[in-house]
Amino acid sequence: MTLPFTFDQLQALLLVIDTGSFSLAANHLGISQPAVSAQIKELERKTAVKLLERVGRTVGPTAAGVELAGHARALLDLAAEAAELVSDRSGHIRGTVRLGTGATACLHLLPPLLQHIKMSHPGLHVVVSTGNTEDIVRRVELNTLDLALVALPVASRALTVSKALSDDFVAVAAREFSALPRSVTPLDFAESPLVLFEPAANTRSIVEAWLHSGGVRIRPAMELGSVEAIKEMVAAGLGCSILPKMALTTADRKRLQVRPLKPSLSRDLGIVLRQDKPLTRGIQVLVKTILERTATSRHGKD
Repeated sequence: MTLPFTFDQLQALLLVIDTGSFSLAANHLGISQPAVSAQIKELERKTAVKLLERVGRTVGPTAAGVELAGHARALLDLAAEAAELVSDRSGHIRGTVRLGTGATACLHLLPPLLQHIKMSHPGLHVVVSTGNTEDIVRRVELNTLDLALVALPVASRALTVSKALSDDFVAVAAREFSALPRSVTPLDFAESPLVLFEPAANTRSIVEAWLHSGGVRIRPAMELGSVEAIKEMVAAGLGCSILPKMALTTADRKRLQVRPLKPSLSRDLGIVLRQDKPLTRGIQVLVKTILERTATSRHGKD
């Protein structure tokens, strides 16, 4: 029997329904918008029913589209489980796990963790995507990412969230900059040019709240999307900043003043998955490795 659809077509249909947009679905899939449109047209041709319709500026499912979408989610989950069972028979963990995270964790936390997985499970491929917390969480909800490691809090009834680690913030300035006190308070930043993360970043919100709690109204000299760019601007003496301790390497500590904050400030990073996500062996291995390696890192710092 020839099926009237492919798994790629079903995934495209679900993404268009979940995002309300052909272009957003194409971005999530990493293909062109015409390619997504072609998949939907072929699916509608083979099923002989209209599955999507435009509602204002968004695209929504018809009654037939809603019905097919429900079956499509179940079929895609079953396909993932079938692939996992076949992999189990080989005695090796194989497959691909899609992980979303922030740029700081990607640069300073994941490399040794992923190296460990590659050595222990060479058949398991972890594909990493970076972005701000809101976008990454949305992609987990849409099932275009299997899980995420992002700054908390994350609020969604569709997701399960488990804390992985806490990361302290520190004040940083160039060695040639005005000397920072032994513990830096919000008021110590009142007259200093600040180099901060861009407003969309979750980390920026955490830092802003800390400064506001101390009565400091911020007027950033620079707003950047990269922690590495922030460190370079600070090292050049163009301002000071508040950064996650995780982001500072041994070399950074030699060229920058690094001081604790008073009151202390930290952020929690957590693992985020859909509640209905089938936990393949690959996902289980990645989650276990994250929790074990972050615990080892915490104990090492203590």
